[in-house]
Amino acid sequence: MTTTKPADGAAILDALHACLTRYVILPSAEAVDAVALWIAATHAQPAWAHAPRLVIRAPEKRCGKSRLLDVVEGCCHNPLITVNASPAAVYRAIGSDNPPTLLVDEADTIFGGKNADANEDLRGLLNAGHQRNRPAIRWDAGTQRLEKIPTFAMAALAGIGAMPDTIEDRAVVVRMRRRAPGETVAPYRHRRDGPALRAIAQRLGQWLGAHLAILEAAEPPMPVEDRAADTWEPLVAVADLADGTWPQRARQAVTVLTTEADESGNVSTRVRLLADVRTAFTVLGDPPAASTHDLLTALNGDEEAPWAGFGPTGLTGKRLGDLLREFGITSTTIRFPVGQAKGYTRDAFTDAWSRYCPAPAAGPSVPSVPTSFPQVIPGTDSLTGTDRSVPETPPSRARGTHQSVPAPQSVPHLSRQNELGTDGTDTPRQQVTRHRR
Repeated sequence: MTTTKPADGAAILDALHACLTRYVILPSAEAVDAVALWIAATHAQPAWAHAPRLVIRAPEKRCGKSRLLDVVEGCCHNPLITVNASPAAVYRAIGSDNPPTLLVDEADTIFGGKNADANEDLRGLLNAGHQRNRPAIRWDAGTQRLEKIPTFAMAALAGIGAMPDTIEDRAVVVRMRRRAPGETVAPYRHRRDGPALRAIAQRLGQWLGAHLAILEAAEPPMPVEDRAADTWEPLVAVADLADGTWPQRARQAVTVLTTEADESGNVSTRVRLLADVRTAFTVLGDPPAASTHDLLTALNGDEEAPWAGFGPTGLTGKRLGDLLREFGITSTTIRFPVGQAKGYTRDAFTDAWSRYCPAPAAGPSVPSVPTSFPQVIPGTDSLTGTDRSVPETPPSRARGTHQSVPAPQSVPHLSRQNELGTDGTDTPRQQVTRHRR
């Protein structure tokens, strides 16, 4: 009687890692690990409560995003790739007990520019499908009955520029870049190389399919919280199942890629405004209150912030009030040493700052991604057919330090009453008559 030898999960992930580094140059070692784990997680969809998205974005053409999507297609579970699809077609494709892995290339043409409003239903589908048991409900006129259509499925999107922030908030985001001189990869041919990728996909399916119950019950310790933890948990669970070096590498990828997403400004306009108002108070000397006029001067005067582009005169008092009102922050009439004006107290922001944009803790910052890195793993990544050799030492995790940003110029304090601004909602200022003694 023969017994089947248990699959070596770490070895299978190493083989997948080797395929990725053979055909694509990714921006960091952590990005390679994250993509490998995401591909593996597609083969265990029945075990997950959340289906993380994979966003492959690039600043320009010829950065390898489509080639990476080719490799993902070759190795993932039941791929369904498209460059354009109607929401109805996607609903029907996903609506099964064993949904495909949805792959969308040229996603920037779907969600960008004039097409954004027309594809709002597709964006809503991708957002809802991140969590299990969030079906779309449609009325079937033929049967005169409500129809519930499942939306849960793993999905990868590739495009130039950022995807909608609601999608990136539910995604593992990989920022591709053009290959530098000296960085070489093997050419990919679907007919020639596809069978080898599908063989890895079959090994992944057999390994993970035999451990679905373990994966479904897994609650791995996570270095992040809330939605980020929901998104990354399937990848970390796969890494823990594989064992070896993968658990530590998975958590390193979580920390580095989520930090990169936070530092790249992947936040909403309102949260960005909260953070910039805090900076404005600092520029003003952290007074207990500041007039709307002074806050607008600081916000619109920041050349790297978006506020100066909010209309012909930049961000206005009314727009400022509308954005902050969502956080329960409103302006009030405040008596300053030189007179009364509409403004905001600093204490009104304290709770929102702590909840939505807490100040970074003191200590060493997470280093930035290096210009280049050896993304192969010695002893595991076979690079036959390329002219890149496998290094004899482990991949370096060293990174450069962040460049310092010059402090913004100070905004002058209020000096005369006729300099006090309003937010467009208070009554005209009354002339103050001063009497000589």
